[in-house]
Amino acid sequence: MNDRVSVSMSDGVADVRLVRADKMNALDAAMFEALVDTSDRLSREKGLRAVVLSGEGKAFCAGLDMGRFAAMKENGGNGIAGGEKRDLTARTYGKANFPQQAVWGWRQLPVPVIAAIHGVAFGGGFQLALGADMRYLAPDARMSIMEIKWGLVPDMAGTPILASLVRDDILRELTYTGRIFSAQEAMSYGLATQICDDPRSVALSVALEIANKSPHAIRAAKRMLNKLSGDPGPALLAESVEQQALIGAPNQTEAVRANLEKRAPKFAEV
Repeated sequence: MNDRVSVSMSDGVADVRLVRADKMNALDAAMFEALVDTSDRLSREKGLRAVVLSGEGKAFCAGLDMGRFAAMKENGGNGIAGGEKRDLTARTYGKANFPQQAVWGWRQLPVPVIAAIHGVAFGGGFQLALGADMRYLAPDARMSIMEIKWGLVPDMAGTPILASLVRDDILRELTYTGRIFSAQEAMSYGLATQICDDPRSVALSVALEIANKSPHAIRAAKRMLNKLSGDPGPALLAESVEQQALIGAPNQTEAVRANLEKRAPKFAEV
């Protein structure tokens, strides 16, 4: 356990919890590190049969930490000290970069991952949920592809996963508007596996059911199913190329400043 993610093991099921409840489990640098490290460690865990991913407190994950946006407002760039020197197009984790690996790592785990979502899953938090094989949502859960609000594009491996789940026009509408949508809408779009009053309890129950099946067959099934969507490499690289061009550019900085100052943005024309 660290100060961002906790892991407990029982009967082959890893109960993984985001534990930054005071910040609605928002993604700061330490949370990114913890997510990447945890998925990497679990990939080597002997006896692992299934994973449940959830958040403590009021939300699953509220997205990028507001402190990062405040730093963007003042200094431009991505809000990480030295982060402007990071080449997002560098493939440091196979076909992914570091931020993408915080999501893609769960997709790559050899066992099924179930996300239990309550409260909100916004922006990077929504993309984190997409890294799971299945998503169980509380009735009042809310989601958003929120990056457009900050002058950005989704860039944490969500787009190749979304392309296999959601109708093209729905994906475009959610990406272009960044609007918040309900659990019921998520279900109709193909983004929710089930809506239930206690998603974590249900997810743990399903994980235990999976854990009681042949581990060789389960791992073979995940390998097989992961290949159905084709090569994600081009989509992952495209995310990084587009995001790197946007971060710190005048209109992206203006989007951040306008949101933090609660005013209408004044964008330069393309």
